Amino acid sequence: MPITTAEQLKTRRQQAKSNDQAVKRRVLVCAGTGCVANGSLKVFDALEDEAKKAGVTVSFELDKHEDAYMAASGCHGFCQMGPLVHILPDDILYTKVKVDDAAEIVEETLKSGNVVERLLYVDPKSQQPKKGRNDIPFYAGQTRIALKRCGEVDPESLDAYFASGGLEGLEKALFEMTPDRVIEEVLNSGLRGRGGGGFPTGLKWKFARQAKGDHKYVICNGDEGDPGAFMDRSLMEGDPFSVLEGMAIAAYAIDATKGYIYVRQEYPLAIKRLEKAIATLREEGLLGENILGTGFAFDVIIKMGAGAFVCGEETALIHSVEGKRGEPRPRPPFPAQSGAFGMPTIINNVETLSNLGSILSKGADWFASFGTESSKGTKVFALTGKINSTGLVEVAMGTTIRKIVEDIGGGVLNGKELKGVQMGGPSGGCVPASHADIEIDFESLKSVGAMMGSGGMVVMDEDNCMVDVAKFFMDFIQRESCGKCVPCRIGTKRMLGILTNICEGKYKPEQLDEVIAKLEDIGTVTIDASLCGLGQTAPNPVLSTLRWFRHEYEAHIRDHRCPAKACKPFLRYAIDPDKCRGCSLCAKRCPANAITGEKKKPHVIDQDKCVMCGACATNCKFEAVIITS
Repeated sequence: MPITTAEQLKTRRQQAKSNDQAVKRRVLVCAGTGCVANGSLKVFDALEDEAKKAGVTVSFELDKHEDAYMAASGCHGFCQMGPLVHILPDDILYTKVKVDDAAEIVEETLKSGNVVERLLYVDPKSQQPKKGRNDIPFYAGQTRIALKRCGEVDPESLDAYFASGGLEGLEKALFEMTPDRVIEEVLNSGLRGRGGGGFPTGLKWKFARQAKGDHKYVICNGDEGDPGAFMDRSLMEGDPFSVLEGMAIAAYAIDATKGYIYVRQEYPLAIKRLEKAIATLREEGLLGENILGTGFAFDVIIKMGAGAFVCGEETALIHSVEGKRGEPRPRPPFPAQSGAFGMPTIINNVETLSNLGSILSKGADWFASFGTESSKGTKVFALTGKINSTGLVEVAMGTTIRKIVEDIGGGVLNGKELKGVQMGGPSGGCVPASHADIEIDFESLKSVGAMMGSGGMVVMDEDNCMVDVAKFFMDFIQRESCGKCVPCRIGTKRMLGILTNICEGKYKPEQLDEVIAKLEDIGTVTIDASLCGLGQTAPNPVLSTLRWFRHEYEAHIRDHRCPAKACKPFLRYAIDPDKCRGCSLCAKRCPANAITGEKKKPHVIDQDKCVMCGACATNCKFEAVIITS
C-alpha cells in the first residue's frame, strides 16, 4: 500500500527500525562489483545451503525474526580482501571467503559463536589477526557519512533504508522547510561539489531556483570515467536510495519535477539496483505525483552513457542526455540558467547527492563540524596503485595524504619508498612524497599543482617513472578529448608526442631546455584556451611532474637514462656471472633467443637480439639478471 502521508511514513520507518533492532545476528555478504566478480554471490548461496543443513534458520527480510538475517550488501570498501562476510553484532569480518568456507562459518560462528581465525584479516605490520572492522586500521581511520550504509544494509531493501534513517532528510524538507530554507541549510553546511570542481552546492541551487523556466531538471552525474576510480559506482550499487533521496531534496529546493541519472553503461550492477530502487519508490508513492500528499511531484529516469570521459563535463553531459553528441558548449549561459532542453538544470555528482539526506536530518552544523574551514565534510577516495590495502575510503577533509597511505592503506607495497600520489584522476596532478603531509582539501591540493577531482588516488613508488606516468595519463586524455576545440585537440596530441619521444630516447642532450620549455608552453596555452574543463586540466599531470620531478625529465633527455628503470628503450639486461648457475631457464623463456651458454656455466645476453621484455629477470631464481639504465 502506497505511503501517502507523513504519519504513514513515520509508522513505516519506526516499524522497520523495530524489526532491525530485533535481529539477533546479521550476516552481510559483500555484493559490490569487485566481490561479485570474485564469487561472493556463490558464497551467499553456499551460506544459505549450509545453514539449512545445520538447522540454522535464516531470513532475508527484516520483518522475519529467525536465527540470523542475511543480506547481500553493497561494497564494504576493503576490495583487496574480498569476498568479505561481516557478521554482527559479533563484529567478525571474514576475508577472501570461498564457497568451501561456508560450512565452517555456519558451524563455528552461526551455531557456536566461535571465530574462524584463518579467515580473519592479518595486519601486515603486527602480523596479528584482527577480528572485527573496528580493529582493522583500514576502517578505523575512516569517517563514513556518504558510505555509512555501503556494506551495512541490503541496497535493494527499502525497509533496510528506513531502518537506517532513510528519507528523514526529505521528510524534514517537505514538512518543516521551505525550498529557500533547504538551500540555506545546504549553503550553511559548506557542502561543495564532489565531482571535482568544488563549487558550493547550495549556491548552484540558488541560481537554479531564481532562474525562470517552464520546467526545471535535476541531473545526477554518475559518469565516473577516471582510470581506477569507483567511488560513484559503489555508492549507486550500495546505497541507491540515498542518491534518489538527494535528487528529490534538490528537486524540491529548485522546483524541478524531473530528474535524470546519467550513468555509464559499463556499470550494469549499479543500473540494475537503481532501476529497482526507482521502481520501489514509485510503488510506495515516494516518487511520482503528489509525494506524501504535499503536492510535490518528482520522477527519475536513468540515462545510460557510452563511457565518454568528456561527458563528465556538465554541458557535454547535458548534450548526451538530450540525445546529441557528448561535447561541451561555451558558458555562459550556465546550466543553472539554461541546461537540459534549454531549461534551468542543476547537475550534482553521486557523492554530493548522497550527503544531502544526512545534512538535512542532522543539520548543517553537524556536517560542517567535519573538515577544514574552506572544505567541509568528508571525501570518498578510491585508493589504488602501489599500496598494501586498496579499496574505497572516506575521510574527513583535512586528513593528510600520509595518513591515508600509511595508516589506512597500510603503507607502500613491499616496503618501498613512496614517490608520489596522483590525485584527481588523469586531469589531476602528482603530489610528491615531500608534500605527503599536506591536508587534503580543495585549496591545498591546488597549491601543489593537483586537484581533488572525483576522488581517484593512485599511489606510486620508487619504481614508477614519472615521465611515463605523465605519458600514460596524457594518452588517456588525448583519446578522450572530443576534438571540438583546437587547443585541447592539438595541445594534448602535441604533449603526448613529446612525452613519447622523451620515453623513447629520441631527443639529444642539447635539446633539453627546448623540449621542456615547449612542454610548459603548450600546457599553459591548452589550459588558457580550451573550451571545457577536460582541456583546461589536461596538462596537469605533465606540469605537476615537471614541477616536482624535473630531474627525471632531465635524466631521460640529457643522460638517456630512466632513473626508475621503467622505460624500455633505456634498459639493458645483463647476467651476473657470479650469480648465474647455468640452469638455462632464462634461455628457455627468452622469446628472442638472445641468451646463450652451456649448462652449469654463466650465460650471456646478446644485446643486439634482446627485445627487453624482461622474461629473463622474471624467471631467474637466483637474481642473476641485472637491469641497468
